[in-house]
Amino acid sequence: QVRLMESGGGSVQPGGSLRLSCTASGHTTTSGCMAWFRQAPGQEREVVASLDYDDTKTIADSFKGRFTISTDNTGNTLVLQMNRLKPEDTAMYRCAADNNPVRCSQRLYAWWGRGTQVTVSS
Repeated sequence: QVRLMESGGGSVQPGGSLRLSCTASGHTTTSGCMAWFRQAPGQEREVVASLDYDDTKTIADSFKGRFTISTDNTGNTLVLQMNRLKPEDTAMYRCAADNNPVRCSQRLYAWWGRGTQVTVSS
């Protein structure tokens, strides 16, 4: 069992930045995939960024130029750096992970964190 813990959410003014972290603990392995999703009230969940099984980092088109992802030295923490935030970025951001290469290739994730709220408002 792998546990995911998100942190770094909060309130920020438009144009500001936030840095979200997702740390995996428990039965983690050196190989796997992780991703950040978000969901705003009344809207469907959407993928923000992903770290694939082969360590490829992907930012969804909607966020390119503003968001980046990185990992720490252990590979157990996925960081989402969000810059030039907009009110429409307000959402619950959740982290997901898996260690099965087939599921990773299909962007399916067995483990999910509880999420961290991001609010962008003036």
